[in-house]
Amino acid sequence: MAPVSASVYVGVGARRGVPAAEVLELVERALAEAGAAGLRPSALVTVEAKACEPGLVEAAARLGVPLRSYGAGALSRVAVPGSSATALAAVGTPAVAEAAALLAAGPGAVLAVGKRKSARATCAVAYGPA
Repeated sequence: MAPVSASVYVGVGARRGVPAAEVLELVERALAEAGAAGLRPSALVTVEAKACEPGLVEAAARLGVPLRSYGAGALSRVAVPGSSATALAAVGTPAVAEAAALLAAGPGAVLAVGKRKSARATCAVAYGPA
């Protein structure tokens, strides 16, 4: 269950051309797993290289939240449970979803749901202080 005073951030990664519907389905599943079903996240967060990906932009718009992004360098400095050689080769950081969620949630963030995958997207959920 989501802490009552927590802000919820969803980190997302995506392959080129991912449809918004796929992103939204993955986000909904991850939020439910985090005990935050039905809550609107504070933001979707990704790596700068994917900030203009139409499926991510549309997913954020449909959720009514901003799509924020961080540079690969900032994301690569965030300690996460796993890393991906594919992400490193594609966007310059070994982790996008988990690192983006944790970075956006700020100091004291808690990773509520680690990286989850669909065919063309990844997401993770982090709680930050309110």
